[in-house]
Amino acid sequence: MSVFPRISLKPEVTEHLRSVFINKEVLAAVGLQEAECRFQKLLTCLSHPPSYTCVRASTHLAPLEDIRLSLEEELKKQQKCSSSGEKLSIQIAQHPQIKDVLLLPVDGPRPVEQLSSEVVVGAQCGSAVLRGAHVFAPGIIASPKYMKAGDLVSVFSDLEGRCTRGATSFQGNKVFVGNGVAEMDRSAIFNAETPARGVGVRMVDPLFQSPSFDGVLPSMAFLQNLPSVVVGHVLGPQPGERILDMCAAPGGKTCHIAALMGDKGEVVALDRIRNKIDRICQNAQTLRLQSIKAYCFDSTQAVSIEPTEEYKAGPPFPPESFDRVLLDAPCSGLGQRPNMASTWSLKEICSYPPLQRKLFQAAVRLLKKGGVLVYSTCTVTLAENEEQVAWALKTFPCLTLQPQEPHIGAEGMPGAGLPPEQLGILQRFSPELSWHSINTTAPLSCRADRDTIGFFIAKFQKT
Repeated sequence: MSVFPRISLKPEVTEHLRSVFINKEVLAAVGLQEAECRFQKLLTCLSHPPSYTCVRASTHLAPLEDIRLSLEEELKKQQKCSSSGEKLSIQIAQHPQIKDVLLLPVDGPRPVEQLSSEVVVGAQCGSAVLRGAHVFAPGIIASPKYMKAGDLVSVFSDLEGRCTRGATSFQGNKVFVGNGVAEMDRSAIFNAETPARGVGVRMVDPLFQSPSFDGVLPSMAFLQNLPSVVVGHVLGPQPGERILDMCAAPGGKTCHIAALMGDKGEVVALDRIRNKIDRICQNAQTLRLQSIKAYCFDSTQAVSIEPTEEYKAGPPFPPESFDRVLLDAPCSGLGQRPNMASTWSLKEICSYPPLQRKLFQAAVRLLKKGGVLVYSTCTVTLAENEEQVAWALKTFPCLTLQPQEPHIGAEGMPGAGLPPEQLGILQRFSPELSWHSINTTAPLSCRADRDTIGFFIAKFQKT
């Protein structure tokens, strides 16, 4: 059910995306009416959250069923009544194909009455609320002038980023995401000398209701979008291997790789930003993983020119150092859900493919012969996905495209000149293909694979 406006994009970006989804090959395959319909559905579904929450279970520490039962018990302990007197229904299902995934339904949109007292949050914060989070103080932009801890307030998300921080009201483009109780006075939130931290508004009656995982089984349950979990399985890490995650922060996929290896081997994680490396290490520690080595380093420079013994300690690395490489590339992120607004300009979006190709070149050099390279993004553009595959196959004759297991998404999108047999073994998660047709009362196992973020996966082998 559509309750939010379509994702707000700059006009130039909207036209660019339209040209992607209505290219000549797509038109030849499905026709103009269906292509335009898919594009419009994409813009709508991106602004809405999926109908379930995906949890990756730490099956390297305990059996999946034990984790499911423990999670169910913990969430029941945290269960609270909403203002309407409802209680959360705790239903946790196992994914039928992916044996370390648990699925929880999201209840929404719910009939929640708006209040006169309004708190405005940033778009990113608003999106997090729609996925079950409380409102943390740094995300609050505006609040009533005399708001005190304990006040009941309605929470709105600023769609266009035009609300002035510290304002007492905002009449711009905003959407309602639910009601909550203020945990802080206004003065504490907007105190310039000591930036506020912690929960600013505790959601008690959200528009989309799902359990909060704040502090819930941190070593056993890791929130992760379903396609991101699929990536680890497609990579297929084996115990004892040496594996590189080139753009690793915040470390969800890195930790999944280590877990799939039974924490036996070595997972090297690289990222350019120091505090992101700290986050990877924190996640590894929380998930009790010892095989991860994280370095603050630019992956485009990760191949050594004159390899010597000193390079064994860390980057840069000698060519052909890794059994498998994951390139979860920096991208425009236009597949994220819920995403009500994007400030990307067309120039910014078009800046990603060149960077992705530099990373790809390094990845191929670092991969051993016979090794596996997985390329993935969380965006929907052709230039960052299928066109990169076509470029890679042409540029690196040593690479061959491989089937993926599991393959639960759709095939690749036409438009990059790839033949049908290659499109068929690519994996593009395309929520717009089933938008409006998903029955939210159907079992989670029947709808989870279709109701995802927009995502892309390609698997290669080096010969």
